[in-house]
Amino acid sequence: MQALVQTSLDGPQDLKLTDEPVPRPGPGEILVRVTAAGVNYVDISQSYGTFAGGPQPPYTAGIEAAGQIVTLGEGGAAEGVGGGAGAGTGAGVGLAVGMHVIGVCIGGGAFAEYAVLPAVAALPVPPGWEDAQALGLVVNWPTALAALRPLGGLKAGETVLVQAAAGATGQAAVRIAKHYGATVIATASPEKHDAIRSLGADHVLDSRSPTLSTDILDLTAGVDLSLESTTLTTSLEVTKPVTGRVVVYGLAAGVSPVTNWDLVYKHQVHVIGLNLGALIQHTPHVYGEVLTELFALIAAGVLTPTAPTTYPLPDGPEALIALESRTTIGKLALVP
Repeated sequence: MQALVQTSLDGPQDLKLTDEPVPRPGPGEILVRVTAAGVNYVDISQSYGTFAGGPQPPYTAGIEAAGQIVTLGEGGAAEGVGGGAGAGTGAGVGLAVGMHVIGVCIGGGAFAEYAVLPAVAALPVPPGWEDAQALGLVVNWPTALAALRPLGGLKAGETVLVQAAAGATGQAAVRIAKHYGATVIATASPEKHDAIRSLGADHVLDSRSPTLSTDILDLTAGVDLSLESTTLTTSLEVTKPVTGRVVVYGLAAGVSPVTNWDLVYKHQVHVIGLNLGALIQHTPHVYGEVLTELFALIAAGVLTPTAPTTYPLPDGPEALIALESRTTIGKLALVP
């Protein structure tokens, strides 16, 4: 099979298209013929070696794959993600050969014609959806929902700041926050503002403005909840003291030095770290609740399938470099 292999820790430009053996699923795993692979910031972090516990080169890159099950490993027909999460959610459905699924392989392997996924991390593609439209269903959408609801404690009438709102996670966060009655302040570069307004954001600001913090505080006395993946300093500056919450789910702009002195004397806010893998590992019941709520939002039409921007598999390095440069809008996908 063809696969994109990360050959160094010098970034996505060192992804190389090679011929690799088709992997075999082990116990509790499934082999999927990949029809679309999601491109995520995790892939970029792994390519530089900055993702904690990430794979070491050479490795087949990519953590998110959608496609058709071709082989079940021993126990691979076990329940999918969030078993017992609730009837009608798509979670906890038995997996079988021929079924179309979306799943995560955090150690890599999705940027290929075939990929092995943990059975427990696979969800059936919703009825009527194309495989590529399901990309984000196990990464971006649950991240946005978890940040807003169980971790962020969003209440109707509150003001939410969504940084990097044009990305796949940011777009989902805007739509979900508006559904739950929040006032949404979104940030992105100016050429992306129309796309974010179309999602219902109340205010859209230039993420590159040197006066971004002031611009936000001109609109509000402080936001109740900040969803942070880019500029932690700004989120801390504009979040309400004492009752405000900052949920950090990414570090696309690099590491921010925040000290205990800062939190005592400058920014008296709740700072909450969100790593979806850790959420699944340590609080699977919370993740199950997130999935149940997520599929309810899909059933209600709040979250609808969208077409990602697609690249042929050989153009994977260009796709990752475009995402890294923040020139893209919405979800990106590689198609073998």
